[in-house]
Amino acid sequence: MPNTTVGGTDNKGLPALVADATAITYDMCVQECGHHAEPASWTTFSQQFSAWLLPYLALISQLPFGANDKLSNLQSMLLTVGSPVLAAYSLILTTLNGRWIARRFLPYRRHPLASRAVRALSRLQQAPLRITDDHDLLSALIHHEKNQQWWDELLSWLNLTHSWSISAATSIVWVFIAFIFTVIDSLSTNIDESVWANGQAVGSVWLWLLAVVVGWLQISPKCDSVHLDHSLERANKLAFTSSGKSIAETDTEPAIYLDMDPSTLRYDESRSPPIFNYARSAALVQAVERVADAFDVCLPFFHYLHRTPQAHAKDSSSTGETIEFLDREPQENPGVKKKIADPFIIRPRARRMPQRWGDGTWERIFISSCIALFLQWSTTGAAFMVLWYTPTKGMGCRSFAYLCYGILSTLVWAVMLLSSILSHYAVTTDPQRAFSVRIAKGASIMLRRLGKCVASVNAIGLVVICVLQFGNVFDRCYCNSSKLTLGDKAYMVIQFRQDDIDDMTQAWAGGVVLSGITTIVFYLLVNLFVEPSFPSPDSRNN
Repeated sequence: MPNTTVGGTDNKGLPALVADATAITYDMCVQECGHHAEPASWTTFSQQFSAWLLPYLALISQLPFGANDKLSNLQSMLLTVGSPVLAAYSLILTTLNGRWIARRFLPYRRHPLASRAVRALSRLQQAPLRITDDHDLLSALIHHEKNQQWWDELLSWLNLTHSWSISAATSIVWVFIAFIFTVIDSLSTNIDESVWANGQAVGSVWLWLLAVVVGWLQISPKCDSVHLDHSLERANKLAFTSSGKSIAETDTEPAIYLDMDPSTLRYDESRSPPIFNYARSAALVQAVERVADAFDVCLPFFHYLHRTPQAHAKDSSSTGETIEFLDREPQENPGVKKKIADPFIIRPRARRMPQRWGDGTWERIFISSCIALFLQWSTTGAAFMVLWYTPTKGMGCRSFAYLCYGILSTLVWAVMLLSSILSHYAVTTDPQRAFSVRIAKGASIMLRRLGKCVASVNAIGLVVICVLQFGNVFDRCYCNSSKLTLGDKAYMVIQFRQDDIDDMTQAWAGGVVLSGITTIVFYLLVNLFVEPSFPSPDSRNN
């Protein structure tokens, strides 16, 4: 009946005569159209899928993997797509840890091996690094002249990088050009055509992937597990003990080695894809602290050797270290700078016990978390905003699905981070506290497995959501009327007015700007953190 208002509304949900109505109530929509979705259009699906989603699926192949087994690489991919927060967190944490390592060795910058140690430790962030408990063996890597070759060869063998290539650059350029062209095309054509299958939100919610891939390529992580293991194994064959014997000729454990087959508790630490750096960070900090302490012990002897013979004649007891020379003739003058390579042992009076977490660890965790959450919720928020302002305004099936994706992504990051904290607590806590250690171990393993399951579901769910959107599965009364938020007042717009089109255009453009600026800011932050100044032996003490 054209003169009745039953079932007719305007585009703001206010009752209107059916003859003048540009929208209908949810009940009227169900009565006339039913609960089923609109039929899919292959032309629309293929165009939207190839323009908005396919470039991102191809870009996933440019993520750094490097694990020795396919399962770990698959887990890395699912974790990255299922939790952009965790992927961005590991990326930023890696850059901040690299800067911290460089700062940690600044006090030893006059030592010729300090810069080598910084580069080696930074490049081993993607490996389960372990340091021996034998302090003399670790010190030998620093003070024994023959071990300089150990550092040089290790750095040479670690030179393999996951860096820029023609395929990587092509994929990135393809995604960027496809995003720009599709955005311009969608904003310049009739915006009300195929509005429910449009991929504006899809382009925004996936844009974080471009930032993460470019960020890892900028860092160039060393994540080939086989290459990392062989590099350190070959280098250790060139190492010498304090007594001048080769490690290869003894049964001595190497001073620095990789634990490629850890327990179930530390399973993620042995996975070389760099997204697992979230699990290695605490152990890395402790390893770096132990190497730095060895430099701290050996540095006074380095200064002692580089003093003049007259200065050596003076009492040098103020160094606080006991320097014992072996295999020297009694008549030799210990002040003469010769036989520097003779074996010796440095025994410090007191050795600082390594801290459980290390200096600045929580600060780096906080900064990395804030930046990662900023990237996730700016891109997801942009997609949510695009769909919220698409009539009927409010939260419908599409916007709710993207909101759930962002929430689950954040949940995975929180669960995995808590798992790594509990794991490190269990490893570094006195075993006599059996109850708390046992609880921490069980909770850590359970949370890690839960996080991976949720991430896998979230990653697959995101792809499914995009496909369903392009296939008009969400084009039904319940979704188009924003029934989730409007409830009994839900209505479905069937004819767009000019003000609706203007609002959609502004929201779509705003989503593009927000996600685009966030991606650029994230990339600039990575570039800001990624190049620390390494200590140089030519530096002067301030």
